Amino acid sequence: MGAKIFIDGEAGTTGLQIRERLGARTDLELLQIDPDRRKDLSARAELLNDADVAILCLPDEAAKQSVVLITSKTTRVIDASTAFRTAPGWVYGFPEMDVDQGNKIAQASRVANPGCYPQGPIILLAPLIKVGLIPKSMSVTVNAISGYSGGGRQMIEAYEAKGQQTLPYFPYGLDFNHKHMPEMALHTGFDHAPLFQPAVGNYRQGMLTMVPLQLGQLDKVPSVKDLHGAIGAHLANIENSFVELMPMIEGNKLDGLSPEMLNDTNQMQLHVFGNDQRQQALLVAVYDNLGKGASGAAVQNLDLMLKG
Repeated sequence: MGAKIFIDGEAGTTGLQIRERLGARTDLELLQIDPDRRKDLSARAELLNDADVAILCLPDEAAKQSVVLITSKTTRVIDASTAFRTAPGWVYGFPEMDVDQGNKIAQASRVANPGCYPQGPIILLAPLIKVGLIPKSMSVTVNAISGYSGGGRQMIEAYEAKGQQTLPYFPYGLDFNHKHMPEMALHTGFDHAPLFQPAVGNYRQGMLTMVPLQLGQLDKVPSVKDLHGAIGAHLANIENSFVELMPMIEGNKLDGLSPEMLNDTNQMQLHVFGNDQRQQALLVAVYDNLGKGASGAAVQNLDLMLKG
């Protein structure tokens, strides 16, 4: 019999995706709660404590409640909410973030699945800070667009009900206080949070996160090639990475660059564009907000934990 997995909140967008990814596997036993007892704390507690790994796909407060319900010392947890992403005692579930992050996840009893938006900026910026190409004090902006599935069931239903009347591009987070800001600031390594401006596009899933850099502000200006090389050197040390740095290109556009190009995968592609004469660069990450940004990342973390 394989490891017992309980998805607490499997009826939600992320939970459904995780179950779909795990459904055909023969090395796991998926525990399920009676739909009529989903709000029954005793029923949930029984399954949470019977599982080898519990994957929480719940709002923040409900996720905290589930963690309290776990009294078994053998139940390990992957939480997909924002509740524990900067909490002490929880390992951040982004294996490609650091050379030893995969090992930390493999040995952890509590793993916080990362948010979709922060992953691109983290993997693009943290390696540059680490080697000193950009300082921790630098002010940066993160612009991003995600499919409407990132807003969960209510946003999906709202967008699909409007049909052709739906706005093609809807910026939000205009108070610059998005819930992903704390983890973005902490795990990039900056002294302060970036200015983050997300948007929703009129398509179901897939995302682009983009970081423009005014390199001319720096005392020592790195070349675009320096940036690309540092990110590549970081990824070269990551085993079993799902993140790929694409070759640098010449020209003013890249045909086929689309937020939907990696949908239904756990892949992430990184691009470095720039102009050394103007001392400017643009760092871009492409991935599926429901894949590497959510359910794919959870399954990747699960596999690491089961092998660890």
